[in-house]
Amino acid sequence: MIVLDGTSLTCAAVAVLARRQDRPEVSETGLRRARASAETARALAAQAVAEGRPVYGLTTGVGFNRRLSVSPEDERAAGLRLVRSHAAGAGPSLAPEIGLGMLAVRANQILAGGSGVTAGVVSVLADCVSDGCCPPAYRYGAIGTADLTALASAALCLLGERDWIAASQPEMATARQPRFALDPGDLLAFMSSNAATLAEAAIACDDLGRLLRASTVVAALSHLAARASAEPYAEAVQQARPHPGQQEVARELRDLLSGEPAPVARVQDPYGYRALPQVQGNAVDAVRSATAVVTTELNSAAENPLIDVAGERIWHNGNFHTAYLSHALDAARSAVFQAASLSVARLGSLLDERTTGVTTFLASETAPSSGLMMAEYAAHSAVADIRRLAAPVVLGGAVLSVGAEEHAGFGTQAAWSATQTVEPYRVVLACELVAAVRALRQRGDRTATAASGRLATAFEAAAAVLPASMADRPLEEDLRLATGLLDALAG
Repeated sequence: MIVLDGTSLTCAAVAVLARRQDRPEVSETGLRRARASAETARALAAQAVAEGRPVYGLTTGVGFNRRLSVSPEDERAAGLRLVRSHAAGAGPSLAPEIGLGMLAVRANQILAGGSGVTAGVVSVLADCVSDGCCPPAYRYGAIGTADLTALASAALCLLGERDWIAASQPEMATARQPRFALDPGDLLAFMSSNAATLAEAAIACDDLGRLLRASTVVAALSHLAARASAEPYAEAVQQARPHPGQQEVARELRDLLSGEPAPVARVQDPYGYRALPQVQGNAVDAVRSATAVVTTELNSAAENPLIDVAGERIWHNGNFHTAYLSHALDAARSAVFQAASLSVARLGSLLDERTTGVTTFLASETAPSSGLMMAEYAAHSAVADIRRLAAPVVLGGAVLSVGAEEHAGFGTQAAWSATQTVEPYRVVLACELVAAVRALRQRGDRTATAASGRLATAFEAAAAVLPASMADRPLEEDLRLATGLLDALAG
C-alpha cells in the first residue's frame, strides 16, 4: 500500500499508483487535516457572506466574471453551471495512467489541508485509483494555471453526470461507478489544481531518472567495447570541478569499470567517453532537480483561495502558477537531450573500426555488409524528436478571460513534452546497447566479464536476451528486446 497523507507522496509512488502496481491507503492524519480545512472553509464562507465580503468562486464568478456576485439562493446552481461549463477538453483522450495519477495527486493535495473540499471525497478518489476508474478527460484544456477541464470531468463523474471509464479498457464504460455528492462550495475548490499536470510530470521524472541510471551502465559497456580510457573518470579529475551529478556518474563508472583494465587505444578518446561524466551528470542533476520541484508540488496545498485553518483566514493568491515546474522540466528535457546526443555519438564510434578494432558497422558477413548501419539512423531519428521536445515552453505567453488572466506557466505543456521524451530516449539507449553488446561479442575477449561483478552481470543479461547472430537481417526485434532490458539495467 502507498499511503496518501498530504506530506510524503513521491514521483515514484505516483508512477506506481498510476500504473496500478499498488493501491493507495488514506492516512487518518491527513483526513483530520482535510476535515479541519473543510469545516473552516464553511465557517469562513458563511461569515464572509454575512459581512458582505467576496470569496472568489464561492460568492463571485471566476476569471473575468469575478466582478459578478453569486446570490446565496443561486449557490448550488452556479456551482453546477461552473463545473459543467469547465468540462471543455479537446483532442485525444488523456492516457489512463495520467487520469489515475491525477486522482491520486488531487486526493493527496486535499489531505495537505487548505482546499476546503469535503474530506469524504478523498476515500472515493482512492477507490477510483484502486479500481482503475478514469474520468473521460482530454489532452487540450490546460496551460499551467490549473487542470480545470480534466478535473471538471472528474467532478461530473463524482456527481453522477458522467460515467467513469475503465483504465484497462478506455473505450468501454466500467461497471463500477463511484459517486460523491460534492457540495456547491467544493466545486471550484476541487477543480482548482494542477493535479493532472503534476501526475504527468511525476511519472516522466521517474521514467527519465530510471533511463539515466540505465544509460550509465550502457555507456560503461560501450566504454569497454571502444577500448576507452578510464582516466577522465578519475576522482582527482572530478574533485577539480565538483558538480554533484558529474561526481556521481564518474563514481558509478569507476565502480562499473573497476575490474581488469581494458587496453587503452588512444590518448584522447571521443567526447562520448571523455565528457561522459559532465554531460550525463548534468542530466542527472537536472532530472533530480525537477523531481524535487514536482515532489514539493505534490505535497503542497497550492489552493486558490487557500483555507488557512490556523489563521482562520481565506487567502486569495497565485500558488496555482507553474513557473517552478515549467522551468525545472524545461531544464530536464534539454539536459536529457544532451545525454541522448552523447549516446548517439558513442553509437557512431562503435560502428567505426578505428574505435573498436573490429569491423565497420559491426558487420560480420562478406563485404560489403551493413551490420548495424541502420541502428544509427533509428537513433538519430529518435534524438531528433528529443531535440524538438527540448524546446522551452516558458517562452510562451497567453492572455485569457478578457484580460483577467494575463500570464501562464505552461507547466502542462512542459510535463507533456517530458512524457514524450521518454520513448525516444529508450530507443536511443536500445540502439547503443545493441551495438555495445555486439562489439564486445566480436572482440571475443573477456573484457566485459572481467570489468566488475555488476557490469559482467549486465553484459551477460543482455547477451542472454539479444540474438547472437550478426548476419544482415531485420533489426527491429533486437531493438525491441534491448528496450525491454533497460529497466533491469537501471537497477
